[in-house]
Amino acid sequence: MRQIRQFSALMAFALTVTVVCAAQPARAVTLLRDPGIEYALGQLAAPILQAAGLNPTRTDILIIDERKLNAFVVDRDTIFINSGLLLKMETPQMLQSVIAHEAAHIANGHLVRRPQNIRNARTAAGLGMALAAAAGAVSGSGAAALGIAAGAQGTAQRLLFSHTRAEESSADNAAVAYMVRAGRDPSGAVAVMDIFRGQEALSAARQDPYARTHPMSADRVRVLQRLTAAYAGKTPASNADLYWFARAKGKLSAFQRSPKWTLNRAAREGFADVGLMQQAVAWHRQSNLRKSIAAMDRAIAARPNDPFYHELRGQILMESRQFDAAINAYARAVNLAPDNALILGSYGRALVAQGQYGKALQVLEKARGRDGRDARVMRDLAVAYARGGQNGMASLVTAERYAMQGRMEDAQLHAQRASGLLPNGSGGWQRAQDVLSAAKTAGR
Repeated sequence: MRQIRQFSALMAFALTVTVVCAAQPARAVTLLRDPGIEYALGQLAAPILQAAGLNPTRTDILIIDERKLNAFVVDRDTIFINSGLLLKMETPQMLQSVIAHEAAHIANGHLVRRPQNIRNARTAAGLGMALAAAAGAVSGSGAAALGIAAGAQGTAQRLLFSHTRAEESSADNAAVAYMVRAGRDPSGAVAVMDIFRGQEALSAARQDPYARTHPMSADRVRVLQRLTAAYAGKTPASNADLYWFARAKGKLSAFQRSPKWTLNRAAREGFADVGLMQQAVAWHRQSNLRKSIAAMDRAIAARPNDPFYHELRGQILMESRQFDAAINAYARAVNLAPDNALILGSYGRALVAQGQYGKALQVLEKARGRDGRDARVMRDLAVAYARGGQNGMASLVTAERYAMQGRMEDAQLHAQRASGLLPNGSGGWQRAQDVLSAAKTAGR
């Protein structure tokens, strides 16, 4: 837990961190929310999801801070990818093949075995339950984590994550079809399988979670090689795919690897603005504001209408306590991407820091309305509501934040308080009842 806290403090200036604690001996799971990374992943995923018959605007790709390699789905709207797996990907086709495989599990109906009460990770409580179950799978204590998080019976791996060999075969076939239909080289799937070569010979405790939950076999690899052979090398990655892959992996790497490692490699980045962005992150992590902003400004000069670069500039200034300048940077980002919930949340956070609670409340409520799974938005909303004398709403969003973090007893306490303060039957009161219902389910 100390490592998680230390890491969270390190990453807080650029990635929204949601830590979910499951039952002991399960470990914490950290969800990383970053507008630039999520947009880049969305660009890479969109053609694959469309080919799978899924709505790219409805299906989110979210990153879990976990070095072990895994990707999984728990509902129709969210694909989770571990940061370690993303950093392990060498080409956009490899990452797209992972997305295609998980999309196939959704499109082929492989989620019907999942407990109904954790199949919506778009809600705060639903996300908390999903991540608590993931904590159990990571630690090997799935049954305990799932029992605390969702009141379900059996093990998390059996009910939530494990796929049968028949499902894996079905997903492989469908994923190749999606890649081909989207005009992408499906042989990236074979490259992904090569990463896990030999995993089936290891004990379950030593295997990567992906190998445990996605059954491996030599026959499966051979079939996948045969399925992709006719297409291998015929559709090189587009420049757009290469660029957004570099943006996603490059930003995550800049925060997760040492600044020295990043600075040694950033100058060799194939896309100059991505290299400058990485340098800005590295210098910021070394508390060198002058060099960080200089690099960030050069990246922005190359892409002046990129809202995510302006947002990152705001984050750097915010964490350096340059609040006025941060607000200006965030305002520019909001002007360029007025509907991006994470950017709105960052802007609202800066307004709270400057004591502009009324304006912050408007911005943060818009952010929450577009994405109710950002724990920092809920924390900042609670401050803004409390400062404005709206204690019932402050208790409500605090309850929702605790529910997202899997702290259902705390969520229940604050939801009960909100229920007593908010008008009976109002929208806020109804949201408090939703949290109470989730807490009751978790306590069974």
